[in-house]
Amino acid sequence: MAAKKKAVKSKAAAKKTTVTKKKVASKSSAKKAAPKKAAAKKAAPTKAAPRKKAVAKKAAPKKAAAKKTTRRRPSVHIGPVPGISPYKEKKGEEYMNEEQVAHFRGILNAWKKELMEEVDRTVHHMQDDAANFPDPNDRATQESEFSMELRARDRERKLIRKIEESIRNLENEEFGYCEACGVEIGVKRLEARPTATLCIDCKMLDEIRERQMG
Repeated sequence: MAAKKKAVKSKAAAKKTTVTKKKVASKSSAKKAAPKKAAAKKAAPTKAAPRKKAVAKKAAPKKAAAKKTTRRRPSVHIGPVPGISPYKEKKGEEYMNEEQVAHFRGILNAWKKELMEEVDRTVHHMQDDAANFPDPNDRATQESEFSMELRARDRERKLIRKIEESIRNLENEEFGYCEACGVEIGVKRLEARPTATLCIDCKMLDEIRERQMG
């Protein structure tokens, strides 16, 4: 009987040891699995982050392309004549060379032609619309309109004479120089006012004298 009791006790002790070993093994495996899960959670954002960056990089050129397409260059013209682009001066080029002379000749001739056409239109308009109105108020209105147009055309005829004088100076190689001091008037000033005969400084002094005398 004593031998049987000892055998039962040894079996029970063996069972307890196996149970404890299983518990320890399960705990250790759980501890080992937990860091792996945490590492997987930490590693997950790093994989998703490059995708976001790649998407952002791909989307950026589309925005830049949209900005490029929306930009439009405004139409550029100089002086009194539309449709003539400004002269691009080259570094070290001679003042009033052949290219500049041809450029200003084109401006002056186009300006003169435009003014002449405007004068002709005014003459034809006055001839076509001229009528003897019975009402004195209507006649007065018509005469005031005609007088305003005639004054405007008279100013344009004087301007045409200045343009013709500038064209003669251009042919005589006297165009583009100040009549008072002989200094170069400059390409930009001449483009803004092709009939200019004075440089900026002399023009300012001339205006000051006119105000003082005035």
